[in-house]
Amino acid sequence: IACGACVGSCPLGAIEMTDSAAVITDKCSVCGACIESCPVEAIVNTDQNEKEEVSLDSYKGVMVFAEQRDGNIMNIALELLGEGKKLATDLGVELGAILIGDNISDKAKELFAYGADAVYLVEDPALKNYRTESYTAAFEKIIKTYKPEIILIGATNIGRDLGPRVAGRVHTGLTADCTKLDIDQETRLLLQTRPAFGGNVMATIQCPDFRPQMATVRPGVMQKAAPDANRTGKIVKVDYDQNTKVRTIVKEVVRESSKVVNLEEAEFIVAGGRGLCGSDGFELLQQLADELGGILGASRGAVDAGWISNTHQVGQTGKTVRPKIYIACGISGAIQHVAGMQNSDIIVAINKNANAPIFKVADYGIVGDLYQVVPAMIETIKELKAESTAE
Repeated sequence: IACGACVGSCPLGAIEMTDSAAVITDKCSVCGACIESCPVEAIVNTDQNEKEEVSLDSYKGVMVFAEQRDGNIMNIALELLGEGKKLATDLGVELGAILIGDNISDKAKELFAYGADAVYLVEDPALKNYRTESYTAAFEKIIKTYKPEIILIGATNIGRDLGPRVAGRVHTGLTADCTKLDIDQETRLLLQTRPAFGGNVMATIQCPDFRPQMATVRPGVMQKAAPDANRTGKIVKVDYDQNTKVRTIVKEVVRESSKVVNLEEAEFIVAGGRGLCGSDGFELLQQLADELGGILGASRGAVDAGWISNTHQVGQTGKTVRPKIYIACGISGAIQHVAGMQNSDIIVAINKNANAPIFKVADYGIVGDLYQVVPAMIETIKELKAESTAE
């Protein structure tokens, strides 16, 4: 009736008025706000009706998004294959890897080695560089054709963009930043555990009514399985729809010239917090990191204070790490920070406060002034190196 009530209710501005009716444009995300606001029930979600007719029993198998950049498989994809294999084994189903890009078929061998039984390959020049719409279209086609019951995606910049878009396109839920995945043996549902309420509780989420069950996982949370170069599998080639509407063009890719901080793959991390009392403290920690062949990390407090860039941040709002040794200097141990480093093989904590929460998760704790302890550690390491060289 062209009353205009729905126009103001749309959060995306996806409704345009004509002289006689409201027109819903392609900006629509199917949130349903307009349906609730319409006084004459003139708007119907036809996608919802189609969704209700889908049989959950027709979905089977576990798939992992094998994210690649410049033809190189990202480490998070290999970590997820290890975790996906466990889930697939518990369910007695196949583990698939979704590989999207251009001229990347040779990477299937690596995915097989890390546990994939099948690789669903979409190759096209249009997929050389990541673009939301093109990758979403390819991903959606695989889901609707092969119907996996579980999909795992890395919580990288690409994964955080792609995962929600795909979930919205296929009308299912998505649990972000999971720290643990398991299978309920009675219901065969995916148990998706993640921090909630600011990291103060761990919530386990299920998706019983929709498929696929989708989850994103941060790099460094799961552990890679040992590769088996003798493993093989099947490659399923999926055609890319050339009619896919893509509104963006990648004209140039500019690489950041600054040093890349690869915390997720570091074996030694020396991290500082507010206890450093200033940016100068990181110069001291850098000396210790250099002696260990490690990388600097930081708590959110140190980053917010402007003492170090956010590329070094470890924690719930930073990066999740799993080094051999994590040395926390002047870090109190808030649960948000601990969530990002608690899986380290060995945790060493240095703090003046003997009651600091960090000592509850530390394997070794040193109560003292880090400006006295760290220099002593540096000198000891140097002496050990000198003795080793002399021998």
